[in-house]
Amino acid sequence: MGSNNRPSEDSLIARYFAPMAGEGGLGLEDDAARLTPRPGHDLVLTVDALVERVHFLPEDAPGSIARKALGVNVSDLAAKGADPAGFLLSLALRDDWTEGWLAAFATGLGEASRDFGCPLLGGDTVRARGPLTLSVTAFGEVPSGRMVLRTTARAGDWVCVTGTIGDAALGLGLRADPAWAALLSVDEKVHLADRYLHPRPRHALATALRDHASAAMDVSDGLAGDLAKMMRAGGVSAFVDLDRVPLSPAAAKAVETSPDLLDLAVTGGDDYEILCTVPEKNLDTLRKEADTVGIALSVIGRVVSGQDRPVFRINGLERRYDVGSYQHF
Repeated sequence: MGSNNRPSEDSLIARYFAPMAGEGGLGLEDDAARLTPRPGHDLVLTVDALVERVHFLPEDAPGSIARKALGVNVSDLAAKGADPAGFLLSLALRDDWTEGWLAAFATGLGEASRDFGCPLLGGDTVRARGPLTLSVTAFGEVPSGRMVLRTTARAGDWVCVTGTIGDAALGLGLRADPAWAALLSVDEKVHLADRYLHPRPRHALATALRDHASAAMDVSDGLAGDLAKMMRAGGVSAFVDLDRVPLSPAAAKAVETSPDLLDLAVTGGDDYEILCTVPEKNLDTLRKEADTVGIALSVIGRVVSGQDRPVFRINGLERRYDVGSYQHF
């Protein structure tokens, strides 16, 4: 990246990324990072790639892109009951990148890193012909053998979800200026747009999840599809009461104005909430601990025996979502 009088890669790293490096990143002056897991702990690793026009749009603010890139990975760690330990960043900049864009990206990334307690450990920065592409690999820690799997839901468990569902999908939908948007207030539109741009990983719930949940994953590709994945992985099924799926006031207003939007809320991606199953004996304690860290937890259904696709019930009717999650291919 040193052509056309642009700063060298080393100088960019020193200026924008080294200040946010964690202890294991060695000041970003070496070719590798060093993590020393604590005795009695396992490392949990996750990686997500974000591609322009697939996971974000060219007009999105650089700081928002950075926050989303790290947030979606911290969300994965949270669902596994893991505490963030650090991350690696691979950044392929477009030919027309500017240092102003990179400075804003680094500022947003640094803020997210501090907010999530997940320091930068290293990475790679290149220039590429094509869309802006970035990949984050995040590391977390759990006590040995305590990672919360998605495969271990059991019949009789309650199905729970954090936060609210559907805001991000509706926020993305606003960009097409649909007719229903005209009936929302400015504040409602801002809320939905913000939920799409800025995921809120529930990392503060990690300890409670590993203590009380039987299975968990984050809702990245849509509640209906991700629930189906979890149930299929555990060899069970589930039912969900649609009227118990938590909607924000803004999402509820959108659904009220256009009832078909309920399907979008349930199947749309980018919620980054935690979907978990909880044994009956653990439910009250998990609820109390979620409340203690300021995270809403809603019971929306129950795990049942069988291998059918989960059933969603509303007004005495039942529906199954055949294509219930975002498809990358």
